[in-house]
Amino acid sequence: MNKPLFPYVIFLPMERKQKVLRAIFGSKVPVDILKFSIDQGVSKKIYQKNLIESLGYSNKTVISHLRALTGLGILKENMGKIQSDGRLMWVKYYVLSDLGKWFALLLTREDTLSRDEKAEIVRSVFRSYLMWVKGLSEKLRVDKEILQEIFLEEMA
Repeated sequence: MNKPLFPYVIFLPMERKQKVLRAIFGSKVPVDILKFSIDQGVSKKIYQKNLIESLGYSNKTVISHLRALTGLGILKENMGKIQSDGRLMWVKYYVLSDLGKWFALLLTREDTLSRDEKAEIVRSVFRSYLMWVKGLSEKLRVDKEILQEIFLEEMA
């Protein structure tokens, strides 16, 4: 195979990995929610009203999937103030968690992301990977200095 491959890396919560995978890929709705978030920018706020208008699913369907994705740590739920018809209102919005961003990346082409979005994702993935390697190496009693040496060689 001569085509370049992109090394997708996703850290899944061990105790819930099947639930997470089923929640995302078991229906078209969560996939569409992740694609929507990518189209508007992976760090942007996701409003329920915009999802319903853009995706064409019922309010009940969207809410159900937003709850599931939030419960599994793919989305983070927040409250914020917005100005609407001259009034200040509190509204619920969602943002992708780090895990959510990794899944969203599976569904997009790399060239559709801005340089800043790619850099943010690289930093996040790198930090998570290092934390995982550190924990595993401590459990296996791998000398930290050896890992540091490898890191410095590869970064040179």
